[in-house]
Amino acid sequence: MSAYEFRQVDVFTNEPLLGNPVAVVHGADGLTDEQMAAFARWTNLSETTFLLTPTDPAADYRLRIFTVSGELPFAGHPTLGSAHAWLEAGGKPKGANLVQECGVGLVELRRDERIAFAAPDLIRGGEVDEELLRDIAKGLRIEREEILDARWCDNGPGWVGVMLADADAVLAVTPDHAALGDHKVGLVGRYPEGSECAVEVRAFFPADGVAFEDPVTGSLNAALGQWLAGSELPEAYVASQGTNLKRRGRVHVERVVSTSSTTGDSSTTGDSSTSEAVWVGGDTLTTIHGTLAL
Repeated sequence: MSAYEFRQVDVFTNEPLLGNPVAVVHGADGLTDEQMAAFARWTNLSETTFLLTPTDPAADYRLRIFTVSGELPFAGHPTLGSAHAWLEAGGKPKGANLVQECGVGLVELRRDERIAFAAPDLIRGGEVDEELLRDIAKGLRIEREEILDARWCDNGPGWVGVMLADADAVLAVTPDHAALGDHKVGLVGRYPEGSECAVEVRAFFPADGVAFEDPVTGSLNAALGQWLAGSELPEAYVASQGTNLKRRGRVHVERVVSTSSTTGDSSTTGDSSTSEAVWVGGDTLTTIHGTLAL
C-alpha cells in the first residue's frame, strides 16, 4: 500500500462549500488506470483528478480526469482545482503561465487575481439540428419555441448550449432527466443589465446512468464564452451557476483579441495577424488536505 498526498478543492467560489468540489491526487504516477477509476467511483464526485509527470516538455504537469463512469479528455473546474492544488503543494511553473497536459493536448493557465484557463478549441461547434432541439425541449419540459438559440459547445464533454429568454426562465426549468437521456445540455439566460452577474447557467448530464445537475461547470462556461462573449454578451462578464442547488458559483469569462505584426517592425504597415482566446477563471480554495492510502 502506498500513500499519496490528497486535496479536495472547492472551485468557482471564495467561500467554502459553495462551489464545485474536485478530488485531486498528487504524484499519482504509481497508480494504475483501474485504481484511478476505482478511487473516482469511491469519491462519488463529478470529477476526480490525478497529477502526473508530463510527457510533453512544454507542460508543467499532466492531468487525468475521471468521472464515476469513465475518463474525460478535458473538464473546466477540475483544471482550475488541480492547478490550485499543484501550486499549493509547491509546484513551480516553467514560465509565466502554467501549462497543463491532458487529453485535449496542452491547456494554458494564467494567474492574476484568480486562476484562469484558456478555453480549448471546440471538438464540435455550429448549429444544432431541429430533431435534437425538439428532443431537448421535451427533456427540459419546455416548448420548442422557448429555445431562442442553440449551438454545439463540445470541447470534450459533448455539451449542447441552449439559450432561453432570461435567467428566470433558466432557473424555472424542471427537467425530465429520463427524457433528456444521454444529451448533455447547458442552459444560459441573461440577467437584467446592471445585475451582479450577466447570465445564469445550468448544466444537465447523465453520470453512470443517473441524471445529474452539475453545480458549476468550467467546460460549459468556456464553450458558452466562445459562442457569446463579444456578441450576445460583453467581452468580459461573470456567470452565475448552482443557484438552484444552493451553491454560489461565479465564473469569470473574458474574450481577449490580440493583433500582432508579422513584419517584426511596428513602425511599418506590414501584414498583421489577429488571434483571440477566451479565458475562464474562478476562485479556488482547499477544503480537505490529507493522505490517500491505496
